[in-house]
Amino acid sequence: MPRELSRPPIPAPVVLGADIGTYALARAFHEAFGVRPIVVAGAALGPVAHSTILDLELVDDGHDEEQIVTRLLEIAERRPGTRSLVVANSDWLVRTLVRHRDRLEPAYVIPFASRDVVAQVSDKAAFADLCASAGIPTPRTVHIRPKKGLQHKPPRLAQLEFPVVAKPASSAEYQQVSFPGKKKVFVLSTREECDALWEALCAADYSGDFLVQEYIPGDDAQKRSITAYVDSHGEVTLQVSAHVLLEEHTPSGLGNPAAMYTYRDDALLDAAVAFFDQVEYRGFANFDVKVDPRDGTAYFMEVNPRIGRNCHYVTAAGVNPMAWLVNDVIHAEKAPVTRVETSVLYSVVPTGLLMRYLDDSRLTAQVRSIIRATGVARPFVYRAERNIRRWVFVLLAYVNQWRKYARHYPVHAWRAIRRHS
Repeated sequence: MPRELSRPPIPAPVVLGADIGTYALARAFHEAFGVRPIVVAGAALGPVAHSTILDLELVDDGHDEEQIVTRLLEIAERRPGTRSLVVANSDWLVRTLVRHRDRLEPAYVIPFASRDVVAQVSDKAAFADLCASAGIPTPRTVHIRPKKGLQHKPPRLAQLEFPVVAKPASSAEYQQVSFPGKKKVFVLSTREECDALWEALCAADYSGDFLVQEYIPGDDAQKRSITAYVDSHGEVTLQVSAHVLLEEHTPSGLGNPAAMYTYRDDALLDAAVAFFDQVEYRGFANFDVKVDPRDGTAYFMEVNPRIGRNCHYVTAAGVNPMAWLVNDVIHAEKAPVTRVETSVLYSVVPTGLLMRYLDDSRLTAQVRSIIRATGVARPFVYRAERNIRRWVFVLLAYVNQWRKYARHYPVHAWRAIRRHS
């Protein structure tokens, strides 16, 4: 493992954003190096507000690329002679950094792949092609551009049966559009629901591609997560796999893991390595996988060109990912190839809520065993935080999870759970 605290202090890194993924990165830097990262955001949202481990700098519009880049350059001017690390944990902020690499690199280390590679792996259609080249299963998919293809929907969907899953090919592009009923991912049960979605996308003037995929059955616990790091030499040196237990179900958060435990799954990790053999990738990546309960096939759904919002599960499993990054891109230290084996439970929901919605006695017993052995890793619960307002936010955030799941968790799933309880 790379040394973490034995290294000389690094200049305060800069982290873009204000969500849980941003805070997870800031916490990882603070834990590994004792530094207070500078967080640049458009608003002091709960995950980063009142934190004593970071310095928050606000811009007027957190969705304006030019404002973000300008602030980064201003920060650099205040620290002459310092070349800092800048990271982000959302697709569009990663895209901002790689789009403006030429302006930023004199003052910053930008640990992401090239602009073309980021665009390639971020496009879910191109991702499927890369997986096919590597022999990795993906769901059967058709591509539709709503603005141009409304009249061609029936023949283009003929190979798929309802229900189907629909999602944007590019998350970064989709973030810029707004329309009633917008969701991160749609599960469409009928042709009428499909038509209504296309009409809404056209009315919102969305010009990007949408993917319509076969629906892989199974609940949240059929999902898996893989986090990998490809070093500056192009070698996959770090991999962590996790078994998802419960996902978020709000429209904006649908599909994001809320609880999972880490374990080693060599078959999935080998597939991720094969994927990277197809592309000149560098930096962190996070894969979403779903295992078909009918035959055990693991379908790779997408890859994020970043470490992922739930990256604290990597730290909790014993490897601080920001220490791994700094040792590579700052200290040029070659790390050993590592696959994490530690089992630890990561959760952003109360344990009682997780157990209520976990409809699998075997998994429930396994989770209880992990809790007894290693406790629960919660990204917001960090002893270094000293502001009482911060701890009020943490408490209310966990209490609010009960309300969110009562409102948004699928009714059919809740009824199934009640029948088994």
